Amino acid sequence: MTEGQFQIIRAVAFALAVAFAFALQRRLPHAPMRGSYRVNLVLWGINLAVLGGVCGACACTISRWAAVHHLGILHVWDVPPWFALPMTIVGLDSVSYLWHRANHRVAVLWRFHRVHHSDLSFTVSTGVRFHPGELLLSLPLRLTAIVLLGAPIVAVVMFEVLFTVANLIEHGNINFHPGLERWLARLLVTPALHRRHHMRRRPELDSNFGTIFTVWDRLLGTYGESSSALQIEVGLPGQQQALPLRTALAMPFVGVRD
Repeated sequence: MTEGQFQIIRAVAFALAVAFAFALQRRLPHAPMRGSYRVNLVLWGINLAVLGGVCGACACTISRWAAVHHLGILHVWDVPPWFALPMTIVGLDSVSYLWHRANHRVAVLWRFHRVHHSDLSFTVSTGVRFHPGELLLSLPLRLTAIVLLGAPIVAVVMFEVLFTVANLIEHGNINFHPGLERWLARLLVTPALHRRHHMRRRPELDSNFGTIFTVWDRLLGTYGESSSALQIEVGLPGQQQALPLRTALAMPFVGVRD
């Protein structure tokens, strides 16, 4: 698979995921919508323009390099392709969990990650609200994980697709039926579970770090029950108003206390 094919698949998956997530948000709203998408969408545009192509190209290149040099667990163990796919998805999702948790524990990482949490609304667009610095800092870890796993390109692409879909849906203003919510939450991160993670209070803010699977939170003691309350306060502790774009971009470099 070439870098170009990788980017096309990612773009199509993203477009379909956005359409599906917005449809769910409209069909099954959790609470009345409020706020503006503007800052979120501009940040997404900046990230796409600056890092979109670079991340995909690096992932393809490093996966191919690991295969040529027979590096990584999956190559060393000669794991068949049908099993390499789920192992890659599970492995990379566990790395995503650890990275997300580190973003809440390590001060310099939190400076960048709090831009994501500074959204005073909780909608699909929150899923693309990230500071470019956070994505840039995550790239070396992602590439290292691909090498250590020996993840094949096809499996990396599948993970990216699932990660994108999960990330957008779990940030949606979506309210699943309680029975479906309980069933899904046994394995997958739902909007109600992730909504808890975006609450202002520190105990909730420091729970539910998973993106695709809930197993990491359950195993490592950071799982919190989903929030079904209609009125919850999302954002940073003590935050009073929405941040303009300039403030969001400068946020990692100023001494804001939260």
